[in-house]
Amino acid sequence: MLSLAFVLGLASFAAAAPSLVARQSVSALSAAQVTAFKPYSFYASSAYCSPASTLAWNCGPNCAANPTFITVASGGDGAAVQFWYVGYDSKLATVIVGHQGTDPDEILPIVTDVNFGLKGLDSTLFPGVSSSVQAHSGFLDSHARAAPRVLAAVRTAISRFSATKVTLVGHSLGGALALLDALYLSRQLTGVTLRTVTYGMPRVGNQAFADLLSAGNTITHINNKDDLIPILPGT
Repeated sequence: MLSLAFVLGLASFAAAAPSLVARQSVSALSAAQVTAFKPYSFYASSAYCSPASTLAWNCGPNCAANPTFITVASGGDGAAVQFWYVGYDSKLATVIVGHQGTDPDEILPIVTDVNFGLKGLDSTLFPGVSSSVQAHSGFLDSHARAAPRVLAAVRTAISRFSATKVTLVGHSLGGALALLDALYLSRQLTGVTLRTVTYGMPRVGNQAFADLLSAGNTITHINNKDDLIPILPGT
């Protein structure tokens, strides 16, 4: 859990942040929908575990909740590079990509969170994307540090399991990285369907970014009632 001081600190930075896109609608989940999303909730939680434990898939209850998962690769140091893992769930018939959220005990992820300036996307990672599409500078920098290794692992998983679906998950900062991965992988892969499930995700980009992602992508963003983080940075 984030400390109150940390959350209030984020709020003070948000007041002066450039305007990012406001969300347009909110839908309450039914009991059946909550049950259907449980596997992805555990996958998002598992991303907070060390790469060694997600590689062995022995991270405790979060890993045990998805027993059909087979890890292909994992990485990150939890500081300069957020933890991540890639593998395949035979029950859900999808490659899973998990990204760690903010660890308030590590300074670099906090710096990433409060680096609210917008900038254009790297043309190598996101070929063909207009310069009008901009995203949170800190999130983009964090994403770029792991992107090539994540892509290589996803390609390996697709080949090994003849997969046609890739699902990206994450909580908080991890949700932002998962959303950037949705756009990144859509520019790097063909022949697969991408789905993104995020929890407590902050705002990531401008209106052009939101419009681009909304075209042809399946994205579910789940919040817990009045969680503060999803309304940061402020509009």
